[in-house]
Amino acid sequence: MSHVVVYGAGATGTRIAQQLRASGAVDLVELRSTRRERSRQLIKTLGRVSESGQGPQLDSSVALVVIATNAAGQANLARRAIHHGVAVVTTSNQLSEVRRLLALHQEAVHSGVPLIVGATFMPGFTCLLARHGSKEFDQLDEIHAAKVGTGGPACARQHHQALSSAGLDWRDGRWCARAPGSGRELAYFPDPIGGRDCYRAALPDALLLVPAFPNVVRVTARMAATRRDRLTSPLPMLRPPHAEGGLGAVRVELRGRVGSQSRVSVFGAVERPAVAAAMVAASASCAVLRGDFAPGASGLAGVAEPLRLLRAIADQGVRPMRFEGVSMFY
Repeated sequence: MSHVVVYGAGATGTRIAQQLRASGAVDLVELRSTRRERSRQLIKTLGRVSESGQGPQLDSSVALVVIATNAAGQANLARRAIHHGVAVVTTSNQLSEVRRLLALHQEAVHSGVPLIVGATFMPGFTCLLARHGSKEFDQLDEIHAAKVGTGGPACARQHHQALSSAGLDWRDGRWCARAPGSGRELAYFPDPIGGRDCYRAALPDALLLVPAFPNVVRVTARMAATRRDRLTSPLPMLRPPHAEGGLGAVRVELRGRVGSQSRVSVFGAVERPAVAAAMVAASASCAVLRGDFAPGASGLAGVAEPLRLLRAIADQGVRPMRFEGVSMFY
């Protein structure tokens, strides 16, 4: 029996529970949240095999925990699950929290369970695109990721905070702190998003990609922002975030060599970030239940069969594209 516990009933957590319920790979979905009324309403839509619970306690029937709470605080829940011998999928995109989650690697190895870190649109889907695209290269030198848009309110607040915090790049074998809001770069995303100015921010992508590509020379991550976003990022949010973010996009640019020739490949996708994050997290959860990840903490670039996971996500509606705008899957 596949019993999955989902922590969090926000925009992403709600959709993860729905996706898992509809996947057919999970017998029981248990939703746990401090928002009790929200949980009860969701359970009515999920069907009779779903239930709500409270607290961090886990019994022996739980096969997987999916943590879709606020970005901060996910490491504590993950550690409890690991100590119970339960696999974990997390959705944090906060730089400091991703560090704490990756620091649980040896504990996860000792318990013999995988801990998947950052299973969202970016990071997450972008890590998969990098892993799949790297097969086109004899030598992969650079990975550059960028994103547009936010999901629910928690994601919007994290986006606002990240823009005012120092970024982290990997360059020539060492970590480099970058000034927040620096490194302006015009990045082109699939239509209808198009070109957007993107800037450095406190994004965890390099932390997840460098271990998966030990020979890579440079890894960067940027996020799209307007002038107003940059000016107001050190301040509290001026107005409440939307309950559901609008259309967003991600982009991954790979640079390296094929034989003696230089090569650049660019991949991307367009979707509402909360929707895409839920599809990625739910598909990654099914991959964990299948045994596609080794014990230990890693991003989605650590999956054994990236194409299989990409196809599963594409079947849900998030379709990877090359820069030319042609879908990878038909």
